[in-house]
Amino acid sequence: QVQLVESGGGLVQAGGSLRLSCTASGRPLSGYTMGWFRQAPGKEREIVATITWSDGRRTFYADSAKGRFTISRDKLKKTVDLQMNGLIPEDAAVYFCAGRPHGGNTFGSWGQGTQVTISS
Repeated sequence: QVQLVESGGGLVQAGGSLRLSCTASGRPLSGYTMGWFRQAPGKEREIVATITWSDGRRTFYADSAKGRFTISRDKLKKTVDLQMNGLIPEDAAVYFCAGRPHGGNTFGSWGQGTQVTISS
């Protein structure tokens, strides 16, 4: 079992930046794909970005995140970060960190989420 804890959310002005961090514990993350998701009030949870844990080279970004967000991971610290720049009101949501094991079809490990609020 993998435990995930997010941090770094908060209130930021439109156009500003935030860096979210996800700290993992429990079983090793070898072969995992780690991701950030978000859910705004009244909307379904949506994927934001993913990264392969082993080499950190294979990344995916939702169209809404491309060019503004960067996902990265630190193997020594066992963290997965999401750097968010140029934030817009539509980015306001609860952001969740999640992990999918190698060969798995779904992200089965989830954090509790961190709130991101954008002031215009």
